[in-house]
Amino acid sequence: MARVRSQYVCSECGGVSPKWQGQCPQCGAWNTLAETAAEPAGGGNRRFESLAPAQALVSLDEVTAQDVSRLHTGSEEFDRVLGGGLVDGSVVLIGGDPGIGKSTLLLQALAHLTESGASVLYVSGEESAAQIALRARRLGLGDLKLSVLAEIQLERIVPVLESRRPAVAVIDSIQTLYADSLQSAPGSVAQVRECAARLTRLSKQQGTTIVMIGHVTKEGTLAGPRVLEHIVDAVLYFEGDTHSSHRLVRAFKNRFGAVNEIGVFAMTDRGLRGVSNPSALFLSQHDRPVAGSCVLVTQEGTRPLLVEVQALVDQANGGSPRRLSVGLEQNRLAMLLAVLHRHAGIGCFDQDVFINAVGGVRVAEPAADLAVLLAIVSSLKDRPLPKGLAVFGEVGLAGEVRPAPRGQERLREAAKLGFSTIIMPRANAPKKPVEGVTVIAVERVEQALQAAWPR
Repeated sequence: MARVRSQYVCSECGGVSPKWQGQCPQCGAWNTLAETAAEPAGGGNRRFESLAPAQALVSLDEVTAQDVSRLHTGSEEFDRVLGGGLVDGSVVLIGGDPGIGKSTLLLQALAHLTESGASVLYVSGEESAAQIALRARRLGLGDLKLSVLAEIQLERIVPVLESRRPAVAVIDSIQTLYADSLQSAPGSVAQVRECAARLTRLSKQQGTTIVMIGHVTKEGTLAGPRVLEHIVDAVLYFEGDTHSSHRLVRAFKNRFGAVNEIGVFAMTDRGLRGVSNPSALFLSQHDRPVAGSCVLVTQEGTRPLLVEVQALVDQANGGSPRRLSVGLEQNRLAMLLAVLHRHAGIGCFDQDVFINAVGGVRVAEPAADLAVLLAIVSSLKDRPLPKGLAVFGEVGLAGEVRPAPRGQERLREAAKLGFSTIIMPRANAPKKPVEGVTVIAVERVEQALQAAWPR
């Protein structure tokens, strides 16, 4: 009996090494090499059996560019993240924590597509057909005419996709599939890469839209090789606390739409429902002005959102003051505190500083700097900000307030929600006055503090 040869595959880049090493020689990541069974000799040629014939060399100016057709999923929020709907022949990868609502959202989308007359297929490697039927009944989908295939072997799934040629196929999940041509177990790097690559080639050849569900690691990233994110057309992530009823779907990659676009959903007993006014989720309702609270006008993709940023500055009891940020960038907080001391003369050396973005939203853009600084000063001096005030702007190390992208859209969104005063960078100031809104354009941090608390 021939001895099974082992090899070591990197979980980050998919690189192969003949022996174990602490660092991957291809991508340089540490402790990512895992032992798997080596592929048999000559087995690699099977991967290219279904490749399409070679295309002729063409000039780009001779290619006719046409608008892609899209399938609407029945959810405006889901369509927004996808860039307007599902594109024919595209491959979408959706990741998220267990139980956050990935399968529920896709089952609702398939139900709408089925009712609209599109041919769909649900491939489940984790649940049986009976379990899926129970979930559909619990979601109130009724007698759903949905084709379900409970199978994990790729060689049995591909003939069904080729014979039925559905418009949309859902793979739940890609980590459960395995190909007979490989000896490694389902979920390994080699299996995930091979199954995803073959399904992607099939999608491009026959025009089927394939939506893959992917497991995530403890760090919140998609399990398996990073090449999985490169070969697909769109990568979506579910965000949100499983203890909360609100969910966010964010696009990190989209070849047919804007990146960093988000969709906001509320989890109900009838499944996920889109939220038409997401700013209401991220704003607290205070009976009176509260110190340490500032409303930020942020931008997520093409959508402006109003988010409440809260700060708590308290006397430090230990030797080293704590700096904690939830929903905002941790390292940027230390930089902003240094800018506040250097250019505004306000120090927090002996104070614990805690920052939180209300509602579980994550704000990664630098335009949140000015709102964070005003919230910190408000809590430190125990002086609430004026009612009806919204803020945005990036703060530089020299104390200047730098412009933010899409400033006019942020201004219109704040005005629409009833905010009467906006502190914003001078470079974003509108050329014409906005009715019902007082715009305070600032160039320096000191000017922003003086505008927030005029003497």
